[in-house]
Amino acid sequence: MNLYTGSVLHVDLTAGTATVMPLRQDWLREYWGGWGLAARYFQEYSAPGTDPLSPDNPVIIMTGPLCGTLVPLSARFCFMSKSPHTGTIFESNAGGAFGPELKFSGFDGMVITGRSEQPVYLFIQNGRAELRDATGLWGLGIFETEEKLQQLTGGAKTLSIGPAGENLVSFSCIGTEAYRQLGRGGTGALFGSKNLKAVACRGTGAVRVADMKGFLSIMTQAKTESLLTSDNLWAKTDGTPVLVDLTNEMGIHPTRNFSLGVNAEKSGLDSDAMKAARAGERACWSCPMACGKFTRIGGVEIEGPEYETLCLGGSNCGVNDLASIARFNRVCDDLGLDTISTGATIGLAMDMAEQGLRDFGLRFGEVPEYLAVVEEMAHLSTDRGRDLALGVKRLAAKYAAEDLAIESKGMEFPAYEPRGNHGMGLAYATSERGACHLRAFTIFAENPFDDAQLAKDVVAAQNLNAIKWAMCICDFWGTITTEYLARQLSAGLGETVTAEELDRAGERIWNLLRLLNNREGFTAADDSLPKKILTQALRGGPHEGRTLGAHELEAMKSLYYAARGWDADAVPRPATLAALGLAPLSNAEVRHA
Repeated sequence: MNLYTGSVLHVDLTAGTATVMPLRQDWLREYWGGWGLAARYFQEYSAPGTDPLSPDNPVIIMTGPLCGTLVPLSARFCFMSKSPHTGTIFESNAGGAFGPELKFSGFDGMVITGRSEQPVYLFIQNGRAELRDATGLWGLGIFETEEKLQQLTGGAKTLSIGPAGENLVSFSCIGTEAYRQLGRGGTGALFGSKNLKAVACRGTGAVRVADMKGFLSIMTQAKTESLLTSDNLWAKTDGTPVLVDLTNEMGIHPTRNFSLGVNAEKSGLDSDAMKAARAGERACWSCPMACGKFTRIGGVEIEGPEYETLCLGGSNCGVNDLASIARFNRVCDDLGLDTISTGATIGLAMDMAEQGLRDFGLRFGEVPEYLAVVEEMAHLSTDRGRDLALGVKRLAAKYAAEDLAIESKGMEFPAYEPRGNHGMGLAYATSERGACHLRAFTIFAENPFDDAQLAKDVVAAQNLNAIKWAMCICDFWGTITTEYLARQLSAGLGETVTAEELDRAGERIWNLLRLLNNREGFTAADDSLPKKILTQALRGGPHEGRTLGAHELEAMKSLYYAARGWDADAVPRPATLAALGLAPLSNAEVRHA
């Protein structure tokens, strides 16, 4: 096949088998790959009401059709399942070289089901796969696990979990190449629940292209005219820390558990501070951007910290010392903890102490305990570690601190304050996995409070990002278009692909995700924002005194649902499903509230 390998690996951990299956080619022109194809496979292999940590919850890993080619920023791969942290359907994606290696080994993706009786790792090499004993790896951090797997497999690319995933912390993550993570939603706990310590992959194959000359010509033109432009080169020169200054100027930089929109001490965390500590940089497969910036400071060397960690693990906790945040980041990466959820939960605990609700020995700006509690959370080794490992929603519920909790559908907010940009509030509320900035990103809107326009913008961005993640294209190609993708795919496949076809696929994917969440009982009531955002005025910066009121959110949701063709309970209408070819799926599986 052109662009695809034509095979998917099905791993049944209960039976201890790995079976090669043909790729469902009848789904390709509707879902394409990555997030889209993973969602369709998940629907096929899952059942409503499944406990996320049960053997019956499938894990889907899928590459995109351009992965493994020289198309820049195409090396990412997607992970799809039901989240132990939120109960929603969720997707996570990561870069590096694992995705291309999986295709070079002969597979477009894999479906993982069941649970092994003992710890194992999966080794994949050139069309074959086997489960190997991982007892000797269990208990190790991700960094040491990767080193040992390199020795055991002769240099394979790996996915692995640390103690947090083994202990089923609901926001634990999977690491790859040390500093890249499948974060958000509890990917690590899903591997841990299956006794799957790691996946290691080696391949020597290639990806076939129909018209190589045309393919390379289109790619080269897009690289020059679309990618390597001023709109995107910030990722190469500065990386995500450039957002520290930008979000402070906009007044949307979450500080001290989302109480302030600016951090007066940001200079220790901004792009200039990061550049002063820069020790090198690293790129993913086939990427000229090299956005991964190595930092060496205070005896710590790490790739990062990225903006989300600088804010949630820094400003949000009142910690403005780059060396301390780098140490926090490195420990989280090794133990397998999502830095956004970890920083947000610590920030909540600090706020709870300040408000007199519960004293965990954590205070804004006090570093020693801030660092110590991370180990406790991953290992569940103390009472406060076990408490904070619950995450924001469950921790707040346990100690009646809901008024301070910053989450949507149980997912901790990323680092953009919605009271200063209403579009981000709607994006958080309507995301399939809970609060997420990677579904729609409206911080550059001309008017951040034009709710009617922002509702349209969120719909358009979600549809575009759905097809973008189906292609597994990195978020940092911000100017990519479906017109370009259609031309690139046409040359690669030897078949005509249109932008309109891809636009419709993005809309189809987003509606399928909503159907899957409807199936799990999620309704419009769950497209919500926390009380603190809705009722408490933002302090500091240009948006001092603003809230995003409940009536404003509901009005935006109504506009959003109407634009999507959904009913008032956030269920896609029959006409919408029929237009997208989803009606048979909905009739069979979706429960209307």
